[in-house]
Amino acid sequence: MTRRTRRTDAHPELVRPDVQAPFFSTWRVGTPERQRLTVDAIARTWERRPWPAGDLLGYHVYTGHDGSTLLHHSQWASEQAFESFVKAHRQERVDEIDTAVPGIERVGLGRYRRYRSRTRENSGTAPVPGCVVIVDVEFEGPDPERQRAWVDAVLEALESEPEPPPGGISAHFHLSTDGTCVLNYAEWESAQAHTDALAAPGDGVGSGSALWERVRNWPGMTGGGVSRYDHALGLVPR
Repeated sequence: MTRRTRRTDAHPELVRPDVQAPFFSTWRVGTPERQRLTVDAIARTWERRPWPAGDLLGYHVYTGHDGSTLLHHSQWASEQAFESFVKAHRQERVDEIDTAVPGIERVGLGRYRRYRSRTRENSGTAPVPGCVVIVDVEFEGPDPERQRAWVDAVLEALESEPEPPPGGISAHFHLSTDGTCVLNYAEWESAQAHTDALAAPGDGVGSGSALWERVRNWPGMTGGGVSRYDHALGLVPR
């Protein structure tokens, strides 16, 4: 049975056990207006077509606070399903989007596996994220054990804080399948809450504690960055 494509405002569920192959990629489009036009083109292109694969569980697009980039997050049950999509369905979608918004720069595609997550306890309904913060960390070479050890150290530092930072909702740590990168998909109530948490004196997030110094000076770390996004589009099977 052919399934249709449905638009949703809901954020993805990062801890779904059937998501075995999460993918993240970035497009550079140049301006806030082109961000909006590209999101609209993606929505039209996908909604005009049937949902392409049963093993594609969700596809989400986010606009960067830099006014230039888009983040894409697709949730797949397997890498094989993604490869089949690329062969049969991807190019026609790319061509239609590029016709609507020429000049998109596709920066790269990262293949990941979720390793660990941390979610704050809520006494009532879980808050809707007002900002998604992506933290990328790069290492000098493939080393899955080092990836896991670094994430474990970050979580130890977070758990050592006297109080969780207000506004933080969750953190979902993903390991690249090539063993060289870690991506933290963090949900915050707002961008300001994230900014305030980083700037907090004393024992704030990323403070000068010994545990955070250990995280920042991990052997083999070569770079990384922090980017803030707004959830702009969710596509799921109907």
